[in-house]
Amino acid sequence: MAKKKVGSDIEIAQAAKMLPVSKIAERLGLKEEELEYYGKYKAKVDLSVLGRLGKKKSGKLIDVTAITPTPLGEGKTTTSVGLAMGMNSIGKNTLLNIRQPSLGPVFGIKGGAAGGGYAQVVPMEDFNLHFTGDIHAIGAAHNLLSAFIENHLYHGNKLGIDPHSITWRRVMDISDRSLREIIVGLGGKLNGYPRESGFDITVASEVMAIMALTTSLKDLRQRLSRIVIGTTKDGKAVTAEDLKCAGAMAVLLKDAIKPTLVQTLENTPAFVHCGPFANIAHGNSSIIADQIGVKLADYVVTESGFGADMGAEKFMDIKCRYSGITPSCVVIVATIRALKMHGGTAKVVAGKPLPKELVNENLDWLREGCKNLAKQIENMKNFGVPVVVAVNAFATDTKKEIDLCRKLAVEAGAEDAVLSTHWADGGKGSVKLAEAVVKACDRPSKFKFLYPLEASIKEKIETIAKKIYNAKDVTYAPAAEKKIKLYTELGFDKLPICMAKTHLSISHDPAMKNVPSNYTFPVRDIRASVGAGFLYPLCGDMRTMPGLPSSPAGERVDLDKDGKILGLF
Repeated sequence: MAKKKVGSDIEIAQAAKMLPVSKIAERLGLKEEELEYYGKYKAKVDLSVLGRLGKKKSGKLIDVTAITPTPLGEGKTTTSVGLAMGMNSIGKNTLLNIRQPSLGPVFGIKGGAAGGGYAQVVPMEDFNLHFTGDIHAIGAAHNLLSAFIENHLYHGNKLGIDPHSITWRRVMDISDRSLREIIVGLGGKLNGYPRESGFDITVASEVMAIMALTTSLKDLRQRLSRIVIGTTKDGKAVTAEDLKCAGAMAVLLKDAIKPTLVQTLENTPAFVHCGPFANIAHGNSSIIADQIGVKLADYVVTESGFGADMGAEKFMDIKCRYSGITPSCVVIVATIRALKMHGGTAKVVAGKPLPKELVNENLDWLREGCKNLAKQIENMKNFGVPVVVAVNAFATDTKKEIDLCRKLAVEAGAEDAVLSTHWADGGKGSVKLAEAVVKACDRPSKFKFLYPLEASIKEKIETIAKKIYNAKDVTYAPAAEKKIKLYTELGFDKLPICMAKTHLSISHDPAMKNVPSNYTFPVRDIRASVGAGFLYPLCGDMRTMPGLPSSPAGERVDLDKDGKILGLF
């Protein structure tokens, strides 16, 4: 493929010709009284629009996911943006729904999440930084409950909370490994009850998961009340409502519950709302954004975090259960070089050129790596949804490699596999992908869940592990066995399952590449997010607070003499 010179993401974004958000809203059919402006290019959408449009026929939902992620990046958000722009360019009234990025990755190793090249959401700087303050509001609500717990212990512990049972920690939206495990209450009696605690990143908070899965302000208040922070000494669940904190938490979130309307580089409307991590929580933007979106547009393109075994499985089994909205098509994003990495032995080292095997034609590695793509196609077809593969183009791809990838994808069950050049060409580069997706959406839907909620906790875990992760067996550590017994006694066993595992492998072990098989999947513990509405087994070594790399992306972020932001990507 010929190379095309493309500026940096931030240079392209800062040169964008944005329309006032009022014009974007007008195109969607939103009324002025349904908008709350945050400057010229951002506006929150009031939930009253659901009442006005409730009887309108719903549009079709498209979920974008990917192969198992690699350090090379697959461009899932970039593809989501490009697809939405491409669908609009062929005359389809399309809205984009994506998550808000966490500041941790923005200043860490990943960078921002606005897309890339000529397929971005703008204003890019706002999107990747404070935006409309939703993540800060979620952090404040979470930490208010933390303070209420400590205050209750300090003032006599009338509820009889067992301090060793408390699972509610603190959160902040910056990656800081030194805060993973801490001691609170040091310095004497006036400073509280000394005990072990720790920090998670805000997007891993149950409050974030609740916000993403709620369907109304009333439902939000009810879900917050059901948060379980621990148990009493005789084994009874203690909730945020028991601590009389749920109402105040809801007040802090009354504006954050509203999705924010922005636009792409080509003025395609985009909702940005919520940002739970898919390796810890369910990793999808909000139900509310989807609810409003399918009433405003004929097609809604949304995105699930990480690979099809992660965010997309949780999209189907958790989000779709609570929303009642099911997808008409799934798009799986792959790149030739990432597939070759799955199928070969080359290692990518930050700061060094890519190994020649990844940038030169290598059909053997590609053929082997396409087994990962085939497994992810199989995973999505387990839900009865048509699959289209988007081959995100790079200049080093060869025609033979592209043809082989497309052939193997269709043989694995995809409706089509299409090369897309949205990064370099914007919406016009994804026209063929858009046409394939529209065609797939017209096929009859046979959507089904992977498991029934009535199944036991172990049955649900083992169904996911064997059907999605390709495991042979599942083992449970004593802590997990104890939690299964406790949660069954407390009546939490009918909740869906949200696996917490590495995103770098279909398995629990990031070192197990491509398509692991004939292995045992370990569950070391299980925790309950009763307010959000799921149980999350901890599988392998999971971190809920990331650390910064040796050279964080934040080192390159700065202001010039005119106050212009530099270095974001």
